[in-house]
Amino acid sequence: MKSLHRPDLYCWSTFDEARNVDFHGICWVRPDGNVLIDPLPLTPHDLGHLAELGGVDHVVITNSDHTRAADALKAQFGATVYGPRAEEGVFNADRWLADGDEVVPGLKVVELHGSKTPGELALVLHDTTLITGDLVRAHRAGALMMLPDAKLQDREQAVASITRLAGLPGIETVLVGDGWQVFGLGGQLLRELAQRLSR
Repeated sequence: MKSLHRPDLYCWSTFDEARNVDFHGICWVRPDGNVLIDPLPLTPHDLGHLAELGGVDHVVITNSDHTRAADALKAQFGATVYGPRAEEGVFNADRWLADGDEVVPGLKVVELHGSKTPGELALVLHDTTLITGDLVRAHRAGALMMLPDAKLQDREQAVASITRLAGLPGIETVLVGDGWQVFGLGGQLLRELAQRLSR
């Protein structure tokens, strides 16, 4: 797994040829049990690295299209799987999350609306790092974008959700599920995206 902007954060990726972007899984290493977000299948190397870091206790799925390796990690490590409350029953999870919930201390849930699945989750880590699933992405380095209109359930709600994210104070980094990660300028690029979408 690759080190990110904090010594306790890692990601691993796979290249999606249809979209010409990387898909990412995120790992937050913490003394009270590691958290994986939208975990992709792991290579033997990355699985060994994860084991060295203490395995996984919590797996957060931001939307039903990102279940990916959740079941395998639950079976191997006994991890608790979390999903969006609005998709309860759509896939297997142990706990369902809604707006304002805290997965573990320091990792807060923001519920999004209008995306391709109901109640997609975004996560805010220690008020400075935003982790997104599908609605906010980055198919070009140095710019954020919204999921294409054709895949949205409700564009107005989607834009309102992104505007809300852009208003979060203190965001520095945006770790997207699809595309290029944004370090340092995350809050600024979120605001620029919200402004473009509101025109």
